Order: sequence, then structure tokens, then C-alpha cells
Amino acid sequence: MSLSLWTHCDIATMQAGAAQPYGLVSDAALVIENEKIRWLGPRGDLPRDLQALCSSEHDCEGALITPGLIDCHTHLVYGGDRAAEFEQRLQGASYEDIARRGGGIASTVRATREASSADLAHSSATRLRALMAEGVTTIEIKSGYGLALEHERKCLQVARSLAHSHAVDVRTTFLGAHAVPPEFAGQSDAYVDSLLPMLKTLHDEGLVDAVDAFCEGIGFSLAQTARVFAAARVLGLPVKLHAEQLSDSGGAQLAAGYDALSCDHLEWLSEQGAAAMAQAGTVAVLLPGAFYFLRETRLPPIGLLRQHQVPMALSTDCNPGSSPCTSLLLMLNMACTLFRFTPEEALSGVTRHAAQALGLADRGVLAPGMRADFVVWQVQHPAALAYAMGANPLRATVFKGQLR
Repeated sequence: MSLSLWTHCDIATMQAGAAQPYGLVSDAALVIENEKIRWLGPRGDLPRDLQALCSSEHDCEGALITPGLIDCHTHLVYGGDRAAEFEQRLQGASYEDIARRGGGIASTVRATREASSADLAHSSATRLRALMAEGVTTIEIKSGYGLALEHERKCLQVARSLAHSHAVDVRTTFLGAHAVPPEFAGQSDAYVDSLLPMLKTLHDEGLVDAVDAFCEGIGFSLAQTARVFAAARVLGLPVKLHAEQLSDSGGAQLAAGYDALSCDHLEWLSEQGAAAMAQAGTVAVLLPGAFYFLRETRLPPIGLLRQHQVPMALSTDCNPGSSPCTSLLLMLNMACTLFRFTPEEALSGVTRHAAQALGLADRGVLAPGMRADFVVWQVQHPAALAYAMGANPLRATVFKGQLR
């Protein structure tokens, strides 16, 4: 038994329904046993016999502790970049225009297919380390830039390998239904036919934790998405959905019907979609980086989500085309300034609700029995994490009970 004690800190536990905002415990203490939290509470209430068992003590000198941050929607593994398309959009081209001319996702598919596993691992690790430097302890990484078995496998293997080489937990999501690859141009149904055995093979190889799809006019129809989700259900895999980003397609209702972990983007979400998500317990993952980068003008219906008590998570959506961002702290600020989140909602969105969006019940809040993933910040109040653009007040990160 190995116990460590963390003292002289304030702890934002982020527990739902807590008496204090942020679940804040002032002048707190935290006892870690191996990879889990053994005890948490006011320092004056720490049992003396438990303190005596602690083999190490860390004085936080008045710092703030929060749960480890969770980036629950990324496309971190990809080849190339799309800076030229960024310039084209500034000159008036739309995201859809670029996609229809063979750019967009298709251009990243070409670059990713051409890249070696070593090249992908190197570039992805660089992006991952930037996120980890801001307190990320769990990250979701989607495939979807390979769109053929060998290339989807390559991307998912690289994603898995990042967890072996870095002190971070990686959850992998199969996003084969991201776009129709060039070899299936004009044959989207035939491509979906090919996706279903591809999914089973990659699942059998232990590479898939969840399944996602891009349900949109330039992506896949409701019927095609339903086929992918039905295949995921047979394999016992949870689903997620890129939904209502460019139009209201009814994707949120479809995803809710499959008890989706999350629906993501949601700028065009209807009240019917929000109600369906609430009933299913589906999390809304909002992506302010993409909203900002694409210069969108239609805000996600935050009031509707609040009204229906749909949990709201935040993520970087790190990807080369619409959110080339590796700062989850910046997303807190953007959510507050662009989407009118409160700072507490924003921090919940990268902790408790982000964990829920990945189906992870052992993290995202700090409480006895939970995994000991947490961050020590040199700030006085949790709102400071959403306040300063470009600031990184991280002092230390603990991952599975160990200083990282």
C-alpha cells in the first residue's frame, strides 16, 4: 500500500449537486492510494491515523486542484495540413465549396494515406504533448482520415501507441463514416457496405472503443448512419455522432435512439433533438474552436440545452481543417466569450461532462474511489482557468496517482 498526501490547496471537485460552486473544498487535503483517491475533504478533518500512513506529502502552497482535463473529441492523428484552404476560406470559399472541389477531408485523407506510421506518430505526439502541457490526462482520438482498412488500422494503431509512450489515457473512436473516399466517388452506399466488415475487423483487433459518423449533406445520410450504428450495436460498441453542424438533419434524434454517448457540434440542433438527447442521457459536445475557425454565425442553442438539462462538454476538435488547435484551456475561454458559458459550465465541460461523453465513470470528478487524475494550478479561483487567453498556470499533473 502506497499513500501520498496533498495539502494546503483548494480543490474544485466538480461533483454534481455540490453545496459550493465547482464543488469547491477550501483548505483541503487529498490522500492518494496507488491509482485512486482514498480520502478528500477539509484539511482539518483529515484522520490522524490516515495521515500517519502517508509515505509522502506534497505542500501545494495554496494552489488549486481540479480533475485532470479530458479532451473528448479530437482527430489528432493525421498527415499534412490545410493552411492553403484556410487562406481560400478567407477569400470567400465555404467549407462545402472546398470539400466539393476535392479539398477538405479528402485532402487530409491523401496526406494521411501517404504518411508512414512513424511520421504520423511523430506529428501526433507533438500535438498530444501540447495538450498534456495544459493538464489533459484523457483524450479521445478518432480515425477517419484513412477510409480504407489498412489506413484506418494504421491511424488507430498510432493512436493506441500514444498511450504507451505518454502518461495519458487514449480512447479510440472509429470514424470510417467521415467522408466518401475517392475510390468510392458517387457510391456512398457501396462505401458503407465496405465499412461494416472494416469495423468488425478493427474491433476484433482491439483498436476500437466507440463508433462515430458524420451525418450531414456532405457526409452520410440518416439511413447510412443508422446502418453503421446498427453494426456498432451488434459489436457492443457505443456510438457518437457529428450532428447538426451545417444543417438540421435529425441526426441528434437518430443518435439518441441508439443511446449515443454524445452528439457533437450541434449549431443547428432543434428542440426535438435536444429533448431526445435529454431522454437518452446523450451529452452535447460543443466545439468553439471550429465555430471560431470557420467563422460560423449560428450559435449552438445553449439555452435549449440548458432548458432540457442536456450535459454540455467542450473539446478542442483538434483537426487540420476546421480546428487546428491544441489548447483545451483556450476552449474554456472561447466557450465563455462565444457561447456565453459560465466559467463553471466550461470547467464542467472538460471534466465531468467530458468523461460522460466518453462513457467513463471513474474520472472527471474528484472523490474517494475515483481515479487519481488531477491538475495543480497556480491560480486562486477556478474561474481563472477560463479567464486569461494564452495563459497556462499549470504547476503539476498527476496521472493515475503519479506525478507526470
